[in-house]
Amino acid sequence: MPHKVYFIGAGPGDPELLTLRGLRALQGCHTVFAPTPYEETFAEHLADKAIFVPFEFYFDELLERIRALLQEGPVAFLVPGDLTFYAPFQGLIDTLGETAEVIPGVGTANAASARLKKTLDLPGVCKSAIITSPRTLGDEPGDPKLRDYARPGNTLLIYMNNLPPAELVSELRTGYGRDVPIALVHRLGLPGEEIVRGTLDDIVEKIGDRDFFNIASQSRKPALTLVLVGDTLAAQEDGTWWDYRRENIWQYHDSA
Repeated sequence: MPHKVYFIGAGPGDPELLTLRGLRALQGCHTVFAPTPYEETFAEHLADKAIFVPFEFYFDELLERIRALLQEGPVAFLVPGDLTFYAPFQGLIDTLGETAEVIPGVGTANAASARLKKTLDLPGVCKSAIITSPRTLGDEPGDPKLRDYARPGNTLLIYMNNLPPAELVSELRTGYGRDVPIALVHRLGLPGEEIVRGTLDDIVEKIGDRDFFNIASQSRKPALTLVLVGDTLAAQEDGTWWDYRRENIWQYHDSA
C-alpha cells in the first residue's frame, strides 16, 4: 500500500490542541514539514524525525522532495490552523491526489473564541460571523472593502491584516458607524502570546508602538495576529436564549 502524505491541522501552534487523530498520524511519519515556529512548539513530538520548512522550497522542488521521501515512509505537514481558511497547501493536495490525506485541526478562529470565552454568533447580538482579510479583498472598482463587511450585527474575524492600526480602525468605524468592541489576539497558543482588548475608540492607544502586524518590520513573515470585532465580544447572555431553545427546540426530547 503506498505511503500517505498527511496534512495535519496543527491549530495555532499549541501542541495541546492537536487532535488524537492528528497525533497518531504524526507519530507514524518519519519526515515532517513544519512551518516556523511549529518545529519548536511541537519539538516533543518531532525528536526522532527529519524536519523541513516547506516554505523554503519552490512548488516543484517540494513535490520532488515529497515523492522521494515517500519511498521511505509516510510524510506529514503541520498545517497552521487547518485547511479550512488561508492555508497555502491546496495545490499540493490536489497534485498528490489520493496520496494526500487531510486531518482537521483546531482553527485559529476556534482557538481565539475559546481564549476569549465568547460565542462569535451570539443570538440577538450577531447575525453573521464573517472571516475576511484586507490582503484578499479586491482592488478593482466595485469590489467589496473591509468597511462593507463591518456592519452592525456582524462579527468580523480579520486574518493577515496589513493596514496600520489607525487606518484599520477608521475603515471599521466607517462600516459600523459607531464604537464597537475589538480584540487583537497575537501569537495565540505560542510563546509571546498577547491579547489586547478595547473598542474602536481606544484600541489604537492601547496598541501603542507595538507592531502587531509587522507593518514597520522588514520581515515578510506572517504577523500571527487575528483581529476580532463586534458587539458579541462584550455582550452578556442571561439565559434567555437557553430557555427559548428549551421551550421551542429541545422540548421534543421529553416525548421521545
